[in-house]
Amino acid sequence: MNLVPFVHEGLGNSSYLVHLGDDGALLVDPDRSFDRYLRAAEDLGWQVVAVLETHLHADFVTGAVEAIHAAATVFQPADAGCAYPHQPVHAHQPFTIAGVQVEPVASPGHTPEHVSYVVRSASGPPMLFSGGSIIVGGAARTDLIAPDRTDELTRKQYRTLRESFAPLPDETLLYPTHGGGSFCSTGAGGERNSTLGKERASNPALAVVDEDEFVRWFPATFPAVPAYYFRMRAFNQAGPRLRANVPQPRALSPDDFEQASQHALIIDVRPMDEYAAGHIRGSLSIPFRDVYPVWLGWLVPANTELLFVLGDVPVERVLDESMLVGYESFAGWLKGGLPAWLVARNVVQSTAMTSGSDARQFVRDGALAIDVREPSEVQAGTIDGARTIPLGELSARLGEVPKDRPLVVYCGHGERASTGVSLLERAGFKQLTNLDGGYDAWTNAVD
Repeated sequence: MNLVPFVHEGLGNSSYLVHLGDDGALLVDPDRSFDRYLRAAEDLGWQVVAVLETHLHADFVTGAVEAIHAAATVFQPADAGCAYPHQPVHAHQPFTIAGVQVEPVASPGHTPEHVSYVVRSASGPPMLFSGGSIIVGGAARTDLIAPDRTDELTRKQYRTLRESFAPLPDETLLYPTHGGGSFCSTGAGGERNSTLGKERASNPALAVVDEDEFVRWFPATFPAVPAYYFRMRAFNQAGPRLRANVPQPRALSPDDFEQASQHALIIDVRPMDEYAAGHIRGSLSIPFRDVYPVWLGWLVPANTELLFVLGDVPVERVLDESMLVGYESFAGWLKGGLPAWLVARNVVQSTAMTSGSDARQFVRDGALAIDVREPSEVQAGTIDGARTIPLGELSARLGEVPKDRPLVVYCGHGERASTGVSLLERAGFKQLTNLDGGYDAWTNAVD
């Protein structure tokens, strides 16, 4: 069977378009940006007839409702309790789609309702679409439901890894949804697919033989949890609006944009150097890149009305990525960008960007370094005396940051530091500097 993967590098996730023969095709774990799947299928002469969902997703909005609108049948785990029309799936009750056998396999752990799918054709090895139950080099986290269920779900994940796929041969092709870069996963590296044989030989999650030891070890490997994960499960269970029914924003003049900013949050998606050179007071800098939706979801409360300063980024791309993590309230975008604002208002804020050498001098002169990287990054080294506050926690820990000292904010490259600088500026902090090039620029600098 032919297979076309779709990878969102920022989310660290894959979805799959699978040809079933003749002109039929199925999708596995599609996201809300559904038109790209339909375009790809059309280009290949295929028609999407079915969607397989492995679990209720915490990191992106499902494309299931879009699939229903496109006349495809959606297969969901029966225990997911989804409110929109779907075909409930029960483990070990196989079904066929366009003549191809699909076997659901109970694989709880990442979520209680999790189901994986074994797809078999007349020739070739089985294909296992495993969601987050087993991934390349690991498995997906078990702490997204409730703190008091993490132990229970971790034990289920242990049993899933050891028992659920045991009857399948080593040559089984493994196609997980989560992968490296996903905050849902503990996998390492950039490989997106594998075989069961390779994972049985090398996956650390399969190397822990004792269940109690696994329960102690596995949760300690989890990265931080983006705040929006805890609201996305219910959002997907209820079923999102069709994208076509989400009101689209208008291009706003500087006057209208300023008025709208009284009740909406300005998101500045321009590169960090453009934000530093000049930006509208009160805006939140989230440079547009692969991980844009993760940081939008992490830092901006649900249902916040959004305004955009775009620069060279097409508004359609920003809306796609914003809707991907559940935002549907858009007040508009600044027509003509910051140049138009300057002509009409001539008032902007600016913040400094500095080299590693200058940052070293600033710190010697009394500035405080603020490290907004994740703990796993800090373990490899940090600036002596730096205050380490991960970006996702910065808003809640502003009381730990002094207002009477200059601040040098840094991350790995500078984009997260730009967001940190904007959060601090919105909170009333002054004398803010972004270390251009991040920690590497500091370590490579010459005093």
